Amino acid sequence: MIKTVRSAALTRTRLIEAASQVFARFGVQGATTREIARVAGVNEVTLFRHFASKEQLLKAVIENALALQTEALAHPEAWTQDLRTDLKHYAQMYNTMLEAQEDLIRNFIGEAKRHPEAAKQVIEEAVKPLEEKLVAYLESCQRRGTVRTDINPAPAIDMFKGMLLAGMLCRNAKLKQNSYSSEEYIETCVEVFVRGIERGSGE
Repeated sequence: MIKTVRSAALTRTRLIEAASQVFARFGVQGATTREIARVAGVNEVTLFRHFASKEQLLKAVIENALALQTEALAHPEAWTQDLRTDLKHYAQMYNTMLEAQEDLIRNFIGEAKRHPEAAKQVIEEAVKPLEEKLVAYLESCQRRGTVRTDINPAPAIDMFKGMLLAGMLCRNAKLKQNSYSSEEYIETCVEVFVRGIERGSGE
């Protein structure tokens, strides 16, 4: 019984890894369950035993990519409650995910307008818990008086993540010769963002 469960878990992991590769190469619309099964080394019947649809696989791929951040944010008591320290820690995790999933992210961006509604909904549902935890963190900082109350946490978090995403895309596309490291870029993003939202910076 234990061996069967372990085998099923390994197959599921292989399918998620294969799906990540296929989505990165062909995009959401171009990817097929047949190709994902082939890359994973299983037949389509086995794939559908684990995932009822391509959309379910897409959700699993995204959740897998966000796993490190989700795990960290699941334990708010482990956060220091110091804005710079916590946001730098998160930014480093987020950047690690961006670097690891660069091909997939670029493909998603490239075909964003062509995503079928089902795929868009799946992506939003997979990302939503993480977004909510980050917003909740800033809201708790507002209650403690460390973050300005005139700041809306939701767009603020989107802006912060956008800076990190833009940095990765430009850096890896080598659009310019940078005289600074990715770590220096992350530290600067955190500093600029924190100075803009912390109490006393305009409130």
